Amino acid sequence: MNLTLRIWRQKGPEDKGRMVTYPVDDVSPDMSFLEMLDVLNERLILAGEDPVAFDHDCREGICGMCGLMINGDAHGPQRGTTACQLHMRQFKDGETIDIEPWRASAFPVVKDLVVNRSAFDKIIAAGGYITAPTGSAPEAHSTPVAKANADAAFESAACIGCGACVAACPNGSGMLFTAAKLTQLSLLPQGQPERYTRVIGMVDAHDEAGFGGCTNAGECTPACPKGIPLNTIGRLNRDYLAATAKGADNTPGS
Repeated sequence: MNLTLRIWRQKGPEDKGRMVTYPVDDVSPDMSFLEMLDVLNERLILAGEDPVAFDHDCREGICGMCGLMINGDAHGPQRGTTACQLHMRQFKDGETIDIEPWRASAFPVVKDLVVNRSAFDKIIAAGGYITAPTGSAPEAHSTPVAKANADAAFESAACIGCGACVAACPNGSGMLFTAAKLTQLSLLPQGQPERYTRVIGMVDAHDEAGFGGCTNAGECTPACPKGIPLNTIGRLNRDYLAATAKGADNTPGS
C-alpha cells in the first residue's frame, strides 16, 4: 500500500503546531497502525529528521496510551479498537490519512501526537479508592453481590483511561471516564462507605481540571474502545444528586 500521511507536528506546548505531509510506501495491510508509524519514524531518523512523537506501551489494546485522532475518529474507523490494534487493512491503497492528537483543553499537547493526560490522575486521586479501614480480606463469597451489579461494575472497570471519550465529545467532557471509575466502586459493597463523598470529590476534580460539561451528546460511547455504555453517566448523575441531597462534601467521613 502507498499512503499519504498528514500528521500534526508540534515541537512543544508553546509551539503553534501544523500539519505536515509524509508519503509512505510499501505498507503491509497486516501492519498495525503504530507499526506503520514506526516505519515512518525509521525513515525520518535515517534522513536526519525528527521522528514523530506518539504515546504507546503495551500495544495489546490494554493500557490506553495509544490515543490518536485518525481521520477525525478517536482511535480510527474501527469500533471497539484502540489505535495499536487497528490494522492498515482498514484503509485503502492511495488513501490520505490525517493523524492528530486528542483535542481537549484538559489534555494539553506535549509534543506532536503526545498529550498530557494527568488530569485523569487527579480525578482518580480525588476519590477513586477506598480509605475506610476494612480489615483483612473476607472469606470468598461471604458478601453476596447481585450478578447485575457485579456485571455492571466489571463492565465499568474495563475502562483503560485512554481519553477517547474526551476527544470525541464536542464539549471535551470526561464524564464517561469519571462515571466508569465511580461505578466500578459504587455498585460493590466495598465502595459503599464513601459512595457519596467520592462522587462529589471526583466530579469537582473533573470540573477543576478543565473538562467540559456533559450534555448527553452521546459521542463518547461509540468512541470508547471498551464500549462503556452511556447509562454509566446516568448512574453518576443519580449518585451526585443523592449526595447533594444528603449534604455530602468531599471530606472523608462526612
